[in-house]
Amino acid sequence: MSAVTERTAAGAATLPATTPQPPPRATRLARIATPWLFLIAPLALLITFTYAPIVNMVAYSFTDWDGVSPELHYTGVGNYTEIFTREDLFQVFFVSGYYLAASVVQIVAALYFATVLSFDVRFRNFFKGVLFFPYLINGVAIGFVFLYFFQDGGTLDSVLALFGYHTDHAWLGTPVSANVSLAGVSVWRYLGLNFVLFLGAIQSIPGELYEASELDGANRWHQFRHIIAPGIKPVLTLTVILSISGSLSAFEIPYIMTGGATGTETFVIQTVKLAFQFNKTGLASAAAVVLLLIILLVTWVQRRVVPDDRVDLV
Repeated sequence: MSAVTERTAAGAATLPATTPQPPPRATRLARIATPWLFLIAPLALLITFTYAPIVNMVAYSFTDWDGVSPELHYTGVGNYTEIFTREDLFQVFFVSGYYLAASVVQIVAALYFATVLSFDVRFRNFFKGVLFFPYLINGVAIGFVFLYFFQDGGTLDSVLALFGYHTDHAWLGTPVSANVSLAGVSVWRYLGLNFVLFLGAIQSIPGELYEASELDGANRWHQFRHIIAPGIKPVLTLTVILSISGSLSAFEIPYIMTGGATGTETFVIQTVKLAFQFNKTGLASAAAVVLLLIILLVTWVQRRVVPDDRVDLV
């Protein structure tokens, strides 16, 4: 070793070890406060237009407020007792059964189309647009379109007449046919949303898995059962939760097409009528709280029965 190298090594050995200095207090506070500065506006909007109204709704549910008078009286759990003891108030939940059954058809159809169109199929981009297009249409417009579709002598009767089937049946005239018709419209409208969710989940699965399965002799059914179904489990769970909550809170289509008549009144339509037609805002608030609790309970039970486990196909 040369003399220069020895002196350099000796000098380096005698230098004191430097320790990193902590940032100043002001810098640390700025780092902590900066994210909250960006969150002030969205948090203020969220609290003002979401959580504050929920708190007010819960408070009103224990009163007899009519929505107009400045005076309101505390009634305790009287509104909740009335909801669960009056048959005409609680039986509207049975109407949700039609929409719940329709959501099953909707999920199965959306999963089928998403699976088929995820592979190489002719005109698949065209069919993707056709399936998703109804979801882009305003719900009020859909209600008016199908109101003329199901009316006597309307589009449906005209199409059936082309095939030699003439009927004088009022599609929206009886509770069963009206609810089936409205549930069918809901399937047509929301099929595209579930289709896009499923399609995105399927396309996120690595293509190497399909290639390996084909080398092992797997057909499309085997690929769906062992690759696609486990791979889209989180999205399927989300879709089920959305379908159940949507079935319980159906409003737009039945309100536009029938206004709740002919046994088609849903829980949300009834709540709106209680608040704005009969001026029973306290009772309507209690009904809204009951609906919220039911949706949360169903979601919790579903999450407990089908836990959202991490999916690892690779």
